[in-house]
Amino acid sequence: MANVIGSLFGGNKPAENPDPVKADSDFAEFAEGADPRPADAPFTPNTNTFGARPAQTLLPASKWYEVHKRHSIDEFKAEGMILSVIAVMLIFHLFGARLNRTKAKKWIRAHTEPLASEFALVGFGRVSPTEKKGDELIQALAEHNLAEGDNLLRENSLFEFATYATGRANVAFLDVKLTLLKRFNPLTTLFESVFGFFIESFPAPQDICEATIYPFDGKESQVVPGMPGAAELSSKDTKSSYDGFVWAIVHKDKMKQVRDDRFDVSLTVTKDHAKLPAWLTVMTESAEITDLLLTPELIKAAETAGDNFEYLIVSDQPLEQPKTLNDTTPSKRIFLRYHLPSDNEYTNLVPIFKYFLRLPDQLAKSAHFRPEVLKKVKAARDATINKIKKAEDEEKAEERAAERERARKAKRDQELNALDAKGQKKYLEKEREKQMKKGVKKTTARA
Repeated sequence: MANVIGSLFGGNKPAENPDPVKADSDFAEFAEGADPRPADAPFTPNTNTFGARPAQTLLPASKWYEVHKRHSIDEFKAEGMILSVIAVMLIFHLFGARLNRTKAKKWIRAHTEPLASEFALVGFGRVSPTEKKGDELIQALAEHNLAEGDNLLRENSLFEFATYATGRANVAFLDVKLTLLKRFNPLTTLFESVFGFFIESFPAPQDICEATIYPFDGKESQVVPGMPGAAELSSKDTKSSYDGFVWAIVHKDKMKQVRDDRFDVSLTVTKDHAKLPAWLTVMTESAEITDLLLTPELIKAAETAGDNFEYLIVSDQPLEQPKTLNDTTPSKRIFLRYHLPSDNEYTNLVPIFKYFLRLPDQLAKSAHFRPEVLKKVKAARDATINKIKKAEDEEKAEERAAERERARKAKRDQELNALDAKGQKKYLEKEREKQMKKGVKKTTARA
């Protein structure tokens, strides 16, 4: 009680602790509480007190804004590698596409002269109307083709280029296709090259020129009706029809591949010829055909072309195995295929190309053989037609048998449905007995 009264009137003050507990040195900064009062800012006199903007105080630099202190180049190695790969691929793409375009342009520049001299229209462009006629018109068209230059070639893709020509006696039109290496995609080229090296059926990629001539074969009036000069084309002097056959001169390294890939060449017989070099061979249906087509000019042009030459084929049969009678309809064409040289030098290849362009004239003039030769040629085609007819007859017979079987089953089901349970049982027993008797007869006949 005394303590309470003393505390109320200020008596008995608590004794001070002579030995207070010292604050932990690790928390020295928290030993004193933060002063809630703002720090006194230093006074700066402002002479212009009316309408002046107050002076701004600069904040000290912070690590949040100093990116170079928070990050380093090492953190972006993955992104750098990805960007480097993309840059390399882009460089290869642009450089490879440019190389392919340059190679295609070199080809058309080397072949523009023979194309312009043999055809009235080369390329996919249009010719402006003109009133010139006769030799003046021919000369004007040739000058137009030469002036077109690189435009005579059309780029279908980064590795495929094509051109077209028409306007020539005995020829409806010419198609040329250049298939080049995919230089813009080195990984694809490497993959195809490796497969071609290990797998025989997968040819290694190469720069290839494939040209195909489609002769008129006496159908000028159907192809160019109503045009000036059509009557002359169909006249007796310019008749372009010739006998159908398959004949080829082939590089021996490509002989097996050509025979496997093309049905028309499979009709021929391979024979070496004394006038040809050892690396060339002839595939023909008759020796008389070879005597006509294997001219000294062709032999010289093929020898000059060298290993770049693959084949020259005259054919009237389809490339693929015919499956219907409509597929066996003759379609006459002339094929030329050769590799493009790596140095873009076409001096040795232009002669075989020129001979190829003029071959329809020789066929229209001389390819008319004796009945004995044509009988032998026709026999191979008749054999193919008979095989197709036999296959079609067998297929029709199977369809008729299946139809009869369906009709028999439908009749049986109808008869069963018309009977009651007892009658159905008897019907099935009779049916089973018939099947057993047939089985016994077959067994007896085999024995």
